[in-house]
Amino acid sequence: MSEQIKIALVDDEQLILEGVKMLLSKEKNFSVTMMANAGNVFLENLEKCAEEDFPDIALVDVQMHPMNGFELVEILKDKYPDLKIIILSSHYKTSVLGYMVKLGVAAFLPKNSDKKLFIEAIFKVSENGIFFTNEDHEMLLSYMNSSSKKKSLFSMDDDLSEREKDVVKLICQECTNNEIAEKLFISPRTVESHRQRAIEKIGAKNTVGIVIYAIVNNIYSPA
Repeated sequence: MSEQIKIALVDDEQLILEGVKMLLSKEKNFSVTMMANAGNVFLENLEKCAEEDFPDIALVDVQMHPMNGFELVEILKDKYPDLKIIILSSHYKTSVLGYMVKLGVAAFLPKNSDKKLFIEAIFKVSENGIFFTNEDHEMLLSYMNSSSKKKSLFSMDDDLSEREKDVVKLICQECTNNEIAEKLFISPRTVESHRQRAIEKIGAKNTVGIVIYAIVNNIYSPA
């Protein structure tokens, strides 16, 4: 990987900010371009940020005041949909993971994660737009065992067609539109049409939503 991954850190604990920055600075492919100790400060920084310095990934703490991490993520997803977000939290619960998925967050990392997992998650999110551990997968399936929760996550009026499912499977395998077109013997334009139709049916905000839908509906398994 030649280009540096630009990272923003958002946490109301200065020690955490400095510690994470120090850890990431040892990786030649990472560049911490922004730090903020509050959600509103981060939003202000983004508005003033030059395009070349705009972060690719934001690592966001959940427990912050006065604006918590989830409130911040809702605003970020609305204003900056292409910004990939990794949630950092000490509270690693199934309900939190479910809410994170609904928001379209790319990954969820406990603050006590080891360095190897931390680095791997950032690389995977940068490359694929999403990172789930096996534990995340099990927790998500557990969360989705409740039909009411499944409905709240994906309120669909119409099921995906078989062709849309084919496209979704290949999206989950990180195939581009051109690669999907070649595999399914259709045009890239038709692939994009199927992709958009699937997103509309699922009610997903982005590719993360498509992947989650595929996992919880046994269309695709990350294992």
